[in-house]
Amino acid sequence: MACGGSRRVRNGSLEGSHLLESSVTDLTPADVEFPTDGFALFPDRSVVALRVNGELKDLATTVTSTDAVEPVTIDSPDGLDILRHSTAHVMAQAVQRIKPQTNLGIGPPITDGFYYDFGTDEPFTPEDVKAIKKEMERIVRENQRFVRRVVSDEEARAELADEPFKLELIGLKGGADKTEGASVEVGAGELTIYDNVNRDGETVWKDLCRGPHVPNTRAIGNGWDIQRIAGAYWRGSEKNPQLQRIYGTAWPSKDELRAYQARLEEAAKRDHRKLGKELDLFSFPDEIGSGLSVWHPKGGIIRQEMEQHALKRHREGGYTYVYTPHITKRDLFIQSNHLVTYKEGMFPPIHLDEERDENGEITKQGVDYYLKPMNCPMHILIYKERGRSYRDLPMRLYENGTVYRYELSGALHGLTRVRGFTQDDSHLFVTPEQLEDEAGRVLEFVLTMLRDFGLTEFELELSMRDDEKSKWIGDEEHWAMATDALRRVAQASGLKLTEVEGEAAFYGPKIDLKTKDALGRTWQLSTVQIDFNLPERFGLEYTGPDGEKHRPVMIHRALFGSAERFFAILLEHYAGAFPVWLSPVQVIGIPVAEEFADYLDGIVDRLRAAGVRAEVDHSADRMQKKIRTHTTQKVPIQLIAGEQDRSQGTVSFRFRDGSQTNGVPVDEAVDRILRAVSDKLLVNTAEDLA
Repeated sequence: MACGGSRRVRNGSLEGSHLLESSVTDLTPADVEFPTDGFALFPDRSVVALRVNGELKDLATTVTSTDAVEPVTIDSPDGLDILRHSTAHVMAQAVQRIKPQTNLGIGPPITDGFYYDFGTDEPFTPEDVKAIKKEMERIVRENQRFVRRVVSDEEARAELADEPFKLELIGLKGGADKTEGASVEVGAGELTIYDNVNRDGETVWKDLCRGPHVPNTRAIGNGWDIQRIAGAYWRGSEKNPQLQRIYGTAWPSKDELRAYQARLEEAAKRDHRKLGKELDLFSFPDEIGSGLSVWHPKGGIIRQEMEQHALKRHREGGYTYVYTPHITKRDLFIQSNHLVTYKEGMFPPIHLDEERDENGEITKQGVDYYLKPMNCPMHILIYKERGRSYRDLPMRLYENGTVYRYELSGALHGLTRVRGFTQDDSHLFVTPEQLEDEAGRVLEFVLTMLRDFGLTEFELELSMRDDEKSKWIGDEEHWAMATDALRRVAQASGLKLTEVEGEAAFYGPKIDLKTKDALGRTWQLSTVQIDFNLPERFGLEYTGPDGEKHRPVMIHRALFGSAERFFAILLEHYAGAFPVWLSPVQVIGIPVAEEFADYLDGIVDRLRAAGVRAEVDHSADRMQKKIRTHTTQKVPIQLIAGEQDRSQGTVSFRFRDGSQTNGVPVDEAVDRILRAVSDKLLVNTAEDLA
């Protein structure tokens, strides 16, 4: 390593060094001598950190001519994480300035923001939040430097003796990734503390942290805000103390913060929980229990349309519909390994079939039954019921199967995180030779189905195993074969593909399909998983053309993910204004006066006969109130008729945005409506149905 030599930057490239091509040339000075640091290498203030030989480092890191160096700008994904984590530190420092006895938990960056957990005797109040924000503004103005310092375990324990949660994290070193957010504090390598150093060189605050951070607090700027306070169990376990969690957000500029806040306001208007109540679609009665939904008539119509369309498409795709029970004996989930790898996510057992004599002595042992968390073991039993030939494969089973998972009450969120939900679950049994082609067919099927519902932007994530062998079942050869097959299928789709280690299902690799909604938010939807392991565990076989027994491969596939979650995503995507084919009421007739109601009844009867969900508003409300009511209820098509329409055999259309098309002949009006339904049109304006 050339510690004392020098290299020069000419025309934006480092001679004799490894400044990567991804670097922005105008961020680099004309001359740089090595060794140097990121401040000299990239003086542009938009650069907040470095990636050195593939690892994120502080801008103050010393680099040599042999290092591969990239700038990390504040608006890049890594840069945003660093900005947000640094802002979390500033918030924690502000909290301890105001409430010195507060203990520090963890403060990781998250999507669009950050949080920090605090141990405190008294909950934070709105007044506390105001004071914290003012103190954060002072800390930003103080321009404190973030200074990294390597410490031993003993030194860290001595310096953080008054921080019990930090002491616990020190003991977790090497396994912190198992604790939510803890990996930002400690990892498998050396321990580090970040000192906040003021202009006088005095350390005014410190925190256990892996880093990196922005160079100083002034780099945080004014594009941040505190959002809300919530409770959170330490390390995510309800057996641990409950802490106070403060959420915040941070952006490179005030304008970006305001744009984000505007998106949040729009998202709040589209919140499926709010719309579900306003549009009378579903509810969560306390009498039934947390995370268990009931679907009202209008919501039931939408869900049934979703399911019926999916059933039609599956039949066309060669799938066979099956039914399985909601509960099963424990032995099935022992054989499938769910009771080993997924027990914490399952409801407690129900003990049945035990018999006792008159003295209370057990004469017949009972059996533990479990609500099923997954449908796959039961589909396996359908396959296993009789002998199978290669001519029977691929065998494609499909079910809208309701499953039950014990989610912590704090994790429940409307329809997107529930305890009982219905998966549009498919399991395909194929020969190894059919595997790749069938996986490709499955992915194409998923994409075309989601496009039917108006979703158009997709990307893929290939989730693979990592080197922690205790987390996975099955041999490495099968894992490699399955992973390679899915990778080729994903690449052939032409969609953006990201590969992620350590995120596979315990029994095999998977492709997760993600989509963007109308607000640009990314949602994970469909999953395609390849499984060599369950067929092995259950001894599945088929007779090949050679007359010998062979092991099939299993493909797990949930298209919607769950009906509940997919419904919530669509509800927010469309803000409740569904395409005509999904709308609970597709057409509402509004007479100018009651004397024209019979005329509209005739048109509506004709539409109903053609399968359209159409009604006439016969209420005593005035016409304008009827229009407001049904506009609020987001009915896509209003048919209005008065004397001129009746005498000329026409009708007038009114749409969600208030636009109208008048004097449309009834036959043409019926044809337009039927086309809107059959073509799955989104009709909000007159132009949409022209």
